[in-house]
Amino acid sequence: MSPTIPEDNAVPAMAFMRGASPDFSRGEASDSYKLAFDDTAFLNQPEVRGIRFQLELLKPDLILRENQIDHTIVVFGSARFVSREDALKRVEQAVDAVAKSKAESALKNSAHYESARQFGQLVAQYNLSQLSPSKRIHICTGGGPGIMAAANRGALETGDLSIGFNISLPHEQHPNPYLTPALCFRFHYFALRKMHFMLRARAIVAYPGGFGSLDEIFEVLTLIQTEKILPMPVVLVGREFWQKVVRFEMLEELGLIDQADIDRIHFVNTAQEAWDVISLWYEFNV
Repeated sequence: MSPTIPEDNAVPAMAFMRGASPDFSRGEASDSYKLAFDDTAFLNQPEVRGIRFQLELLKPDLILRENQIDHTIVVFGSARFVSREDALKRVEQAVDAVAKSKAESALKNSAHYESARQFGQLVAQYNLSQLSPSKRIHICTGGGPGIMAAANRGALETGDLSIGFNISLPHEQHPNPYLTPALCFRFHYFALRKMHFMLRARAIVAYPGGFGSLDEIFEVLTLIQTEKILPMPVVLVGREFWQKVVRFEMLEELGLIDQADIDRIHFVNTAQEAWDVISLWYEFNV
């Protein structure tokens, strides 16, 4: 004897069967008929998050391989700094004491922007002297404004490729105009973006910055400390700023880190000093 189908299961099925058949030729099919990879609503479901992780990992990796990008120097720093030219305009346009104070602060901080721009130029000059793509080491940033734009700008102005890993934020962060268009990527997940920063990084250069810069620097230092990645130069530009903001020596005095952890950090004041640290580390054989 065949099993009896419960009535409450049979009713929806029969109701569906009685419905008008969709005209597939006119695109009247339901979302269930869409190819899975063409169904945006499906791909955005929480249950498909793992696949989205894979896509954000795979897409930039394939494109960077196609463009023979094997090594990068990742530059971090504040998104709020502007060029000296823009800072001078702010000073000229300031109409009251508050605006003047902010403009003068921007002018002072523009030195960091110009330094990052010079650093991008130094890296690009090295790359242009290398005939083999496997020997080049390209500037890579978060793709936004400030220090990121400055480093990308220096590379672009010198005729080199410039990489940016942008991210979607509540207050939209647009890519800066100095990125190589084919090497400008957009991420949703910070974790995948950070992973891409590290996959090809051969050095980290950080200028003064806020929460984001601190987060990125400490993650790199933790990965090196725990031997999850190979040691690499971690260069902090702006010795006074970094030693005031982060009391590394106190952490060592309290037994929270070792002296070897501090020794991994290189404090410098100029773009040339930053490049010299990296050059000496690799002896130009990256």
